[in-house]
Amino acid sequence: MLKIILVAGARPNFIKIAPILRTIDRDYSIKIQSIIVHTGQHYDYEMSQTFFDNLEIKHPDYYLGVGSSSHAVQTAQIMLAFEEICLKERPDLVIVVGDVNSTVACALVAKKLGIRVAHVEAGLRSHDLTMPEEINRMVTDVLSDFLFVSERSGIINLKKEGKPDSAIHFVGNVMVDTLYFELARLDMTDPKAQQPAEPFAVLTLHRPSNVDDEEKFREIIRALAIIAAELPIYFPVHPRTRQRLEAMGSLGVTNNIHLLPPLPYQAFLRLWKDAVLVLTDSGGLQEETTTLGIPCLTLRENTERPATIEEGTNILAGTTASGILAAYESFKTSGGKRGRIPELWDGKAAERILTVLAEHYAIR
Repeated sequence: MLKIILVAGARPNFIKIAPILRTIDRDYSIKIQSIIVHTGQHYDYEMSQTFFDNLEIKHPDYYLGVGSSSHAVQTAQIMLAFEEICLKERPDLVIVVGDVNSTVACALVAKKLGIRVAHVEAGLRSHDLTMPEEINRMVTDVLSDFLFVSERSGIINLKKEGKPDSAIHFVGNVMVDTLYFELARLDMTDPKAQQPAEPFAVLTLHRPSNVDDEEKFREIIRALAIIAAELPIYFPVHPRTRQRLEAMGSLGVTNNIHLLPPLPYQAFLRLWKDAVLVLTDSGGLQEETTTLGIPCLTLRENTERPATIEEGTNILAGTTASGILAAYESFKTSGGKRGRIPELWDGKAAERILTVLAEHYAIR
């Protein structure tokens, strides 16, 4: 039996590994043993059994509980704890997803122990080395034996970096797998749930580069307050962002910016799927809005997901008030950017990943 460890450090990682786990359980349960390691990297979002039940995956087999600290300390703590698990379990393969510290830490441990590594969302590049995530992405891809790519830009980037064609597998987007899975379940879970009166916008804002820089944060909030005067904004507030808001006296957040607690995946999906506009600094939400055809303004200077701009509904608005407001004016004038769903974003990425692995390990 093939033994695979799947690593997740935060909720978005679980959303990405969930379709892989469901595919294993459905199609390969006799041939593949899956072990889930939750590093606990983002301790603010304490997991509950309900979260895993909603995703229809089992509870993690290991919880490392490393919590929040500096990048070096956190990465080191994950490596120390994960090495013990690898030595105990002796897996054939470690699957890591995304670009958090857990991704690179566990890939490095596995590789040094002679264990093969698979990276889901390989090849994404912002070309901005001031982003810790960009460093994590690049290092993880150097270490990985299987590079599972979500969009064609990833293939181009990996080939430029010298990765062999045999290691690169264009499989599509596992985030989209989960999106379609959860959309199909919304009416079953709460068919009478109420939405805000339309039209409305939804906002997420959590990146340290945005919320820890007071001057930049003030610029962003100033633009959002002007937008909210015309279009109500619903804002599930990340704990980190809420701390910054409280420390800075809310920075003039208006009544039309409705501050909400962090929402579970399904509740958040129910909210933003009906928005006329999404404003975000999240990577995954850029992809999800493109999939559902919802206009998105990304509050960043760059993105590692260019397909959402070149093919989808995403616009890079930047982080200045003038840039954000200019993008909003364009949205008002045009009714929002139109796009198409990128290639292989069809809800079957996990199936393609398991097909590649089954062929490599001769699983019938």
